[in-house]
Amino acid sequence: MAAVAESPAAAAAAEDREPQREAVPGLESQRRQIENGENGRGPPLRAGESWFLVERHWYKQWEVHVQGGGQDPSTFPGCINNAELFEDQVNWRLKKGLVEGEDYVLLPAAAWHYLVSWYGLEHGQPPIERKVIRRYLAVSPAFARLCVLPSQSLVVELSSIQKVEVYPVELLLIQHSDMDTAHTAQFNRTDSIDLVLRTAQEQFLVSPQEETRLWIKNAEGSFERLCNTRVTVLDAALQTGQVVIMETRNKDGTWPSAQLPAMSSASEEDEDFQGQPGICGLTNLGNTCFMNSALQCLSNVPQLTNYFLKNRYLEELNFCNPLGMKGEIAEAYADLVKQAWSGHHRSIVPHVFKTKVGHFASQFLGYQQHDSQELLSFLLDGLHEDLNRVKKKEYVELCDAAGRPDQEVAREAWQNHRRRNDSVIVDTFHGLFKSTVVCPDCGNVSVTFDPFCYLSVPLPVTHKRVMEVFFVSMDPRRKPEQHRLVVPKRGKISDLCVALAKHTGVSPERMMVADVFSHRFYKIYQLEESLSSILDRDDIFIYEVSGRAAIGENSREDVVLPIYLRERTPARDYNNSYYGLMLFGHPLLVSVPRDRLSWDALYHILLYRLSRYVTRPSSDDEDDGDEKDLEDKDNLPKPGHVAGGSSQDPGPEQAGPSSGVAGGSRAPVDNSPGPSHWPQRARRKHLFTLQTVNSNGTSDRSTFNEDTHAQPYIAIDWEPEMKKRYYDEVEAEGYVKHDCVGYVLKKAPVRLQECIELFTTTETLEKENPWYCPNCKQHQLATKKLDLWMLPETLIIHLKRFSYTKFSREKLDTLVEFPIRDLDFSKFVIKPQNESAPELYKYDLIAVSNHYGGLRDGHYTTFACNKDSGQWHYFDDNSVSPVTENQIESKAAYVLFYQRQDVARRLQPQPSLSDPPASPACGTPANFEFMDIN
Repeated sequence: MAAVAESPAAAAAAEDREPQREAVPGLESQRRQIENGENGRGPPLRAGESWFLVERHWYKQWEVHVQGGGQDPSTFPGCINNAELFEDQVNWRLKKGLVEGEDYVLLPAAAWHYLVSWYGLEHGQPPIERKVIRRYLAVSPAFARLCVLPSQSLVVELSSIQKVEVYPVELLLIQHSDMDTAHTAQFNRTDSIDLVLRTAQEQFLVSPQEETRLWIKNAEGSFERLCNTRVTVLDAALQTGQVVIMETRNKDGTWPSAQLPAMSSASEEDEDFQGQPGICGLTNLGNTCFMNSALQCLSNVPQLTNYFLKNRYLEELNFCNPLGMKGEIAEAYADLVKQAWSGHHRSIVPHVFKTKVGHFASQFLGYQQHDSQELLSFLLDGLHEDLNRVKKKEYVELCDAAGRPDQEVAREAWQNHRRRNDSVIVDTFHGLFKSTVVCPDCGNVSVTFDPFCYLSVPLPVTHKRVMEVFFVSMDPRRKPEQHRLVVPKRGKISDLCVALAKHTGVSPERMMVADVFSHRFYKIYQLEESLSSILDRDDIFIYEVSGRAAIGENSREDVVLPIYLRERTPARDYNNSYYGLMLFGHPLLVSVPRDRLSWDALYHILLYRLSRYVTRPSSDDEDDGDEKDLEDKDNLPKPGHVAGGSSQDPGPEQAGPSSGVAGGSRAPVDNSPGPSHWPQRARRKHLFTLQTVNSNGTSDRSTFNEDTHAQPYIAIDWEPEMKKRYYDEVEAEGYVKHDCVGYVLKKAPVRLQECIELFTTTETLEKENPWYCPNCKQHQLATKKLDLWMLPETLIIHLKRFSYTKFSREKLDTLVEFPIRDLDFSKFVIKPQNESAPELYKYDLIAVSNHYGGLRDGHYTTFACNKDSGQWHYFDDNSVSPVTENQIESKAAYVLFYQRQDVARRLQPQPSLSDPPASPACGTPANFEFMDIN
């Protein structure tokens, strides 16, 4: 019970509660009813009961009167008078330090009402009603130890006692708009916070229809929200003298306490703005377009938005759910909805909501790019748990069909689901699957029915893949060629070589495939490796090398050497190590006859291979050469196998016959004008020096052991002056485009119904996700089929555009054709249908979340139909524009929101006779200058 300083109004209200005067029983009967009856002072205290204080002298006088049988008229007590218990006759506040038995006695409610009906209450005095509260006392460990058996663990519990709370909690109520004026109100510790809120509303003349909330001011001066209004004053730990502040939501949907100083100017600018409710942008806080898109879609689900706008969520906030977020996500989302649909904002800043999401879902912390569907999944689950009407979830055992009829099993599964999950999210978005799993060995069939919140449907994918590569010919006069090749998506490196051979005429056996990254070979592939290990962003070079098969007994044996280009940087004191050299240009794979493996021969072979962009010294540059560079010309290590592994592991496994350039392979005689055909002239000055290095090109290898089968990498080291003079960087980077580069793999559009059919197609489980067969007692790669049994009011369809495998990731930009109206699910729902209500299976589109871009970066936007006007709008962060229906369908469509037609008709306001007929779905006004989205 709350009383504002025990006012006379409370006394009047109490008199209204009192029973009418009745015939006064005899004095002995009075004594038995008050002291010994079941409604008298005898029964024990029970928490929550009301007891009343009676001034001790009056009560003793009454006892004398009834015990004397009324023989002495002077003993008649008269009206109940508690004046001695109050400090004054105005505020009716109790005196401090009153003691039970000395200053007052306690009577239960029934005994109090008896006495008031018999003797009356002094005019103007309020009844002193108090509540019984339960106080917990800790049991001492010594006593607890005596109560515990030796075999039990020691547990110290709390014992409770019942006590009448004589002195209530006095709170100072303050309104947010007037922080200088406080009103004192008294509350029992068993009173709810909701009573405190209603008392504050009455005190400050705030309508109950207006949304208000309470804050408390702590001793250190900080403020804390009183979120759960269903708890008691005792549970909230409120103390006498504590300040409680009530604030009222602004007409624009914001709270006074939430207006940051930085936002004050924007608030003043939009103070008088009045626009269409729901047509409100969301500011991008930094890579938060994914969040904005999901929020705009959800905000345009009519029944969910009405639920928050009409404050129905306040009665269903679940603060005790261990799976929830203490109501904070629901409240933060409600604040956004109220602001967006107030009509007073062009755009709002969802900073508080973003902070709440990051607090409860660490994956959304910071400002990295994320997926709008992933956030939507988290938000729907969070809202459900925060608004779950089931306060204590019971254990429910999942049962298999075991041959029972589908309708019986489905009804049981749905009832079990609702026993633990009952919220507006379940009412709006949850449907039911039928899952059928068949064991391939014993044929055991398992049928279960599972709830779902959205459908993640696959897209029909092509089995072909387009890859861009650069072909490097052995002919130094030809520039590298860029090719666009169509290969099997699950093909091998050999398939890539075969596809290139059709364009170049070079045999696939004379090709080597390498991934070039940062001027070095990241990996040199073998023919048996899968193409899935190559990403679209990788720079793939295919080199022509000498033949790999033995052509004849007299054919010379070739070996392929990886060649890097390095430039000496300004000298630094690193003991003449590789730190003074920097890689540049594109590396090469060069075929070298094994019998010509000398530094001098290799120098001329490389000079020939580089002749397109390396100018040979003129006769004026001739000299006797640098004998130091040539003194070790016969010491070139003779490699056994070419590298075939990644640059991180240039060990023995890089070699092998599968690479095609093993030590035993031979090549046809090269009749091209190579170094051996050049005229013998005086020794020219060397343009560069050669050095064996590791696969990273960063450390020199001065020795080589053939027994290790390790492949030496050769570095061409240039002096800066020589490189500047003889190396043409522009020509070296030049390449030509083959005609096939203009080829684009045409992707035919698919219908949304095809995606749903794929979703309901029987599939075989993967090795990573086997099914445990109860008959075989082991995991099996069973077949699984999902069917739609029951569809929700609002159906969310997630198009699985992002494909992730062990080696590859891709985004499918296939155009999915989806209807704006009349999406018919009747042929997909296997539950026996009600033919008289076809609208139960037809849906109209209400929102679309779009994703533009690729895997590494992109942008999210939203198309949504306003529930009030029926007009479609395009939401791009804080920008909002009207659009036509023919702009909605695009390759960017990612998440679709459909509303069942019977729900749309139910939510549609009834038009008056003078109103024109409304469109059954979101319509499009004609007189708009529409933007071009695509």
